[in-house]
Amino acid sequence: MSWPLATLTLDAVALTVALVLSEFTGPRAGQTAAPVAWVPLFAIIVVGLLMLRGAYRQPLRLQILDTFRGVAIAAGLAAVLVIAMRVLVEDNPTSATETLRQAAFATAFLAGSRAGFLWAQARGRRQGRAARRTLVVGAGHVGAHTVRRLLDRPEFGLRPIGYLDKDPLNREELEGLPVLGASWDLESVIESHDVEHVIFAFSTAPHSVMLRLVQRCEELDLPVSLVPRLFEKVTGRIRVEHLGGLPLLEVRRPDPHGWEFAVKYALDRLAAFLLTLIALPIMLILAGAVAVSMGRPVLYRQVRVGRDGRPFEMLKFRSMRPFVDGDGGTDPVAVDGLGPGGVEGADRRTAVGGFLRKTSLDELPQLINVLRGDMSIIGPRPERPEFVEVFGEQIHRYGERHRVKAGITGWAQVHGLRGKTSMSDRVEWDNYYIENFSLWLDFKILLLTLAAIVRPASSVE
Repeated sequence: MSWPLATLTLDAVALTVALVLSEFTGPRAGQTAAPVAWVPLFAIIVVGLLMLRGAYRQPLRLQILDTFRGVAIAAGLAAVLVIAMRVLVEDNPTSATETLRQAAFATAFLAGSRAGFLWAQARGRRQGRAARRTLVVGAGHVGAHTVRRLLDRPEFGLRPIGYLDKDPLNREELEGLPVLGASWDLESVIESHDVEHVIFAFSTAPHSVMLRLVQRCEELDLPVSLVPRLFEKVTGRIRVEHLGGLPLLEVRRPDPHGWEFAVKYALDRLAAFLLTLIALPIMLILAGAVAVSMGRPVLYRQVRVGRDGRPFEMLKFRSMRPFVDGDGGTDPVAVDGLGPGGVEGADRRTAVGGFLRKTSLDELPQLINVLRGDMSIIGPRPERPEFVEVFGEQIHRYGERHRVKAGITGWAQVHGLRGKTSMSDRVEWDNYYIENFSLWLDFKILLLTLAAIVRPASSVE
């Protein structure tokens, strides 16, 4: 069954069950049931609004939280429309409560059924059962980067099988995938390798040739994805204008010194103040445990680089015993917090320190950094000044991370990019966060952070 049909059927079943239960339980709860004629109308409006929001198109990214928001918006708008119509055609003082009860049931059942469906899809994609065989047109740096992303993220449901390019890059950089042919081999490659999706990355082929290839894929009813030029500047805030048939992409640049980030930082300090009050008993207990197991100082302080390249002193609970000769390493405090054993040497974590690291409770003192204005709750993780200098020279767009305040958690961290992972990948995800910032994205990251603490990273957002 196709994705649109499967999701539409699932929503129809969930809505039917939700509305039947709403009507059945209303009188039992002391509320009147809605007239039967309004029930299917509400369901039809919900489905129509979901269609308008693109909820029945097969997505690459499986995003449960965005699905919940879409379902809640559709059910809420449907309720508003039905209430307005009922006020116009009938005199019923309970019409609003009846319809709002329907919306509440519909939201809960649609969200639950969608979550189960997306979880099953994510599991199938991870196991390779729901992955579509994908051909990448263009075997240059961008094509190889695209393949690397798809291999790293099987939850996108696209399994690259090879490239199409007459003048490929050094084959050692192509992630072990073959170059299956040149542009004129498109149809034969699609047929012989059962291609189900085509991605057009940058290629040496002329514009007219690439355009013909895209058109041919459309004629063959194959889904097509395009990696745009200047893709680093393409965000979710793009607006498309047209000069005749010529599209113009208007880039809305995020303003880290504008009102949106000002609101974010104000909310950060308020949240940090409330969280500090709530966590204060826990922090005192942890401070006592650190003092007993390792002595003073309780806090580990290290200079990191934050917004606009300004250094600040980041705080953590200490997690390692003091350095002694023979352990390897250099300074007992300077290397604390950089991993098991610090930069080098034996693992000096105590039992208390290991617990703090495993649960991320060692980072609770960074709430003080947020209150001071040095950090944000959400943002790129800060690095030491000496690393910043090296990374700034070696990694594309590294310095752009410093447009905003460093964070306790962030978009890269909730996707598993922390510790001994690629700094280039972290930079890419951090800049994505900055350029697509919204309070909703911050809320998502907070929920994903909580989920990551209690269970392994999921493939569903």
